[in-house]
Amino acid sequence: MATFVDRFPFEAKVVRVAFALSFLFLGLGGIGGMIQVLHRTGYLRFVEEITGGTYYTVLTSHGVFLVVFFTIFFLVGVFTWAITKDLDRELGNPGLTKYWITSMTVGALLTSIAILAGFTNELPALGEVSADVLFTFYSPMGAHVLFYLGLALFVTGSWVAGFDWFKTWWGWKKDNPDKRIPLMTFMVLTTMLMWYLGTLGVAVEVVFFLIPWSLGLVSEVNPLLTRTLFWFFGHMVVYFWLMPAYMMWYKIMPKLAGGRLFSDPLARVVFVLFLILSVPVGIHHQYLDPGIPEGFKFVAMTNTMFLLLPSLLTAFTVVASVEHGARQRGGKGYFGWLRALPWGRPAFSGMALAGIMFAAGGFSGMINAGMNINYLVHNSFWVPGHFHLTVGTAVALTFMAATYWLLPQLTGKPLAGVKAAAVQPYLWFIGMTFMSNAMHRGGLLGIPRRTSEPQYEQFDYEPVFGSVAELDFQIVIGGALLVASLALFFYSIILTWFGSKVSADGGEGEVIDDEIPPALSGPENAPRVLDNLKLWVGIAILLIVLAYALPFADIASDGIYEGSEYIPVMIEVLT
Repeated sequence: MATFVDRFPFEAKVVRVAFALSFLFLGLGGIGGMIQVLHRTGYLRFVEEITGGTYYTVLTSHGVFLVVFFTIFFLVGVFTWAITKDLDRELGNPGLTKYWITSMTVGALLTSIAILAGFTNELPALGEVSADVLFTFYSPMGAHVLFYLGLALFVTGSWVAGFDWFKTWWGWKKDNPDKRIPLMTFMVLTTMLMWYLGTLGVAVEVVFFLIPWSLGLVSEVNPLLTRTLFWFFGHMVVYFWLMPAYMMWYKIMPKLAGGRLFSDPLARVVFVLFLILSVPVGIHHQYLDPGIPEGFKFVAMTNTMFLLLPSLLTAFTVVASVEHGARQRGGKGYFGWLRALPWGRPAFSGMALAGIMFAAGGFSGMINAGMNINYLVHNSFWVPGHFHLTVGTAVALTFMAATYWLLPQLTGKPLAGVKAAAVQPYLWFIGMTFMSNAMHRGGLLGIPRRTSEPQYEQFDYEPVFGSVAELDFQIVIGGALLVASLALFFYSIILTWFGSKVSADGGEGEVIDDEIPPALSGPENAPRVLDNLKLWVGIAILLIVLAYALPFADIASDGIYEGSEYIPVMIEVLT
C-alpha cells in the first residue's frame, strides 16, 4: 500500500521539516525545564549561578521554545498532513509553502538568538542583547528588538500557512461544489480562523508598541494596554495548541482503538464553539489588574465557563468512539472493554493518557477561571501545575504519541525502538503526575511562580499532608521521569528517521496503514449551517467587540505613548 510519502513527496518533506524544528525546540525547552527544577528545589546547587537575569533567560527559553515553537511547528506540520490527506490533493503553490516554512524558521531563529544571548547579554554584531521577558512578553519588561522581529516573522509565516491551506481547500471546493467540507479540513480551517482573530491583539502589541519601544522611538508605553492586548491573544493560543490534539483524538485515536469516530456532527460543533468562544475570554487572566471594570471581568468569566461545553462534548465523543473500538476488539462489560484497548501501542496509549491528564487539567482550570477562587491561586505555583497538565501533557504527549503513527507515513520507514516507545508515554504520565501534584499543592501554600528564589524558608508551617521538602522531592522525581521520557522519545524517533525502509506488512513496528475509517454518524447528519464559516466568524467578531471594545477604549483613554511624537496612524484610528 502506498504511504503518504509516496503519494505526496513534497508535502511529506514539508511536514518532516516542521516536525524536525518542532522536536529541536522540544529538546531545548526540556533542558531548560530540568534546570529550573533543579534550581528551584535546590537539589543541584551548580545552578546557584543561575540566578537573577540568567535564570530568567532559562525560564524564557523554556516557555517560548515549548509553548510557541514546539507546538506551532508541530501544528503546521500536522495540519499540512491533514489538509493534503483529507482532500487527497497537493498544496496548490509550492513557492508559497516554501515561503511560510522559511519565514517561520527565520523568525524562530532570530527570537532564539535574542533569548540565548541572555547568557552573555552581548553579541559582537549587535552589542547588548537581552530577552528575559518570559513567554508573557508585555511591558514594562522589554526585550531586544530582535526578539520581537523574530516573533513577527514567525506569526506572519503562520498566517501565510493558513492561507496556503485555505487556497488548497478553495481549489478542492471548485472541483467538488456539492460536497461537505471533510472533517479534518473543517478542523484546520476553523482553527486558523480562530488564529487570525486572536493574533490581531499580539500583532498590534508587537508592531505598534513593543518594536517602536525597543527601538527607542517611544520612551514608554501603556503597560495595561500591552498586557490586555497580549491576553487578547494569550488564552486563545491555548486552544490553538489544543485543537490539533483534539483533531487527532477525534480522527486517529478511534482508528487505533479498532473502531471509528462516533459522531462527525458533534466534532464540527466542538470546533465551531472553540472558534466563537476562544478569544473573548482573555480578561480572565487579568482578574487582579486594576483599570479593567469588574463587570467585564465577569463577562470574561462567563465566556470561559461556556468553553467547558466543547471540552465535555469532546470527552463524550472520544470515549464513545474508543469504547466502540474496544467492543469491536471483543471488549465486554461496563468497564471490561477498557482491557481490550491497545495499551501497549504507544500512539494509542500516549493519546489516551494525554486525554486523562487533560481532564484533571480541566478541573484545575475551573479554579483559575472563577473570579473569587482565582484570587487564591493567582501567580502562584498552582498555575504552572495547571498548564503542565494541559499544554505540558494533553498537547505535548498527544503530539509525541501521534508522531509514532505519522512518522512511518512521512518516511516510508517502520517505527524503530518500539519497546522504548511503548514505555515512553507511561513515564511521561507518571512524571507529570508527581510534578503537577506538587505544583498545585505548592500553589495553595503560596509558593510563587516566575521567580528564581521562591524563598521556601519563609514558610513557618507545613502542609497538612507532607512537607515543603516532600513537594520538592516530588518535583525532582517528576522532572527526572520527564527527561527520561523525552530521551526514549528521541531514541525511537531518531532510529526511525535514519533507519532503513521495510515493506509494510501490518506488523507492530512496520509502516502503519494510514486509512482512517468514516464516522459512525457522518457529515450527512450534520446541519449544513455548520459549514457556514462566514456566519461563525461574524458571531465570533460580535462577541469580541462586546467583550473588549469598552475596556480597550477606557484603557487607551489614559494614554498610549509618552515622551514621543511617534503615534502611528493606525493607533489614532483605533482610539
